[in-house]
Amino acid sequence: MDKIFIEDFEIYANHGVFKEEKRLGQKFIISIELSLDLKKAGATGDLQQTVNYGELCLKVEEQFTREKYDLIETAAEKVAEFILLEYEKVKCVKVLIKKPWAPIGRPVKYAAVEIKRGWHTVYIGMGSNMGDKEKNLKDAIELIHHSGKSRVTKTSKFYVTAPVGYLDQDDFLNCALEVKTMLSPEEFMNMLLDFERDLKRERLIHWGPRTIDLDILLYDNLVTSDERYIIPHPRMAERMFVIEPLCDIAPYVIHPVLNKRICDIKAEITKTTGI
Repeated sequence: MDKIFIEDFEIYANHGVFKEEKRLGQKFIISIELSLDLKKAGATGDLQQTVNYGELCLKVEEQFTREKYDLIETAAEKVAEFILLEYEKVKCVKVLIKKPWAPIGRPVKYAAVEIKRGWHTVYIGMGSNMGDKEKNLKDAIELIHHSGKSRVTKTSKFYVTAPVGYLDQDDFLNCALEVKTMLSPEEFMNMLLDFERDLKRERLIHWGPRTIDLDILLYDNLVTSDERYIIPHPRMAERMFVIEPLCDIAPYVIHPVLNKRICDIKAEITKTTGI
């Protein structure tokens, strides 16, 4: 990935734990590393194909001085989040904040924090079989898209599918989403659980009726397990109601455990089940 560097940009701001730091302010030195594709900008000379770093510095200064934070860790997070949301061409950003006047009480060049944040690609399986199913799915999509740190970038067609496991219930309406997010897997899962609660999801019967079901299928190429979630979703490759909508939006994405494309997994399920 190509890079743009801004090194040792000085800003006077009022961050710090102590009252005097917030009242008097002090100097901060910020370095920023942007990861993005610069090939088109280099070939055409078009400023719109890159990031105007003069404009970026002015906007970062405005963002950095807008509020007063106790920790430079918080200030760094806010700067990284602002850049990713403001400049869609930036895939990843590294922010280094130095505090040369840190009240340490000993000779020191500076105290500093450095963070690296970027966009991740997540695929979600969705289902509903209670109430207005289509509205439930659309409401969930809106909640995810407007959550602040995530954006829905692709939506599959909606599919009517028969229930699995517990059969004494209505048919489901299913779909899949591609989402770009700044959130970690744990943060993303917590967000989905919050949205399920907002949409009145109740876990009364295993595989039973629900207003909404939101499952992480894939998160980048991550393979992990946790007490609360497993990525990739452990049963996604067995379920046509998951794979078919996912194939609408990500047919050539490779399952990181099976090392198979989604379209090939769909073909295998079709061959096995005749569906």
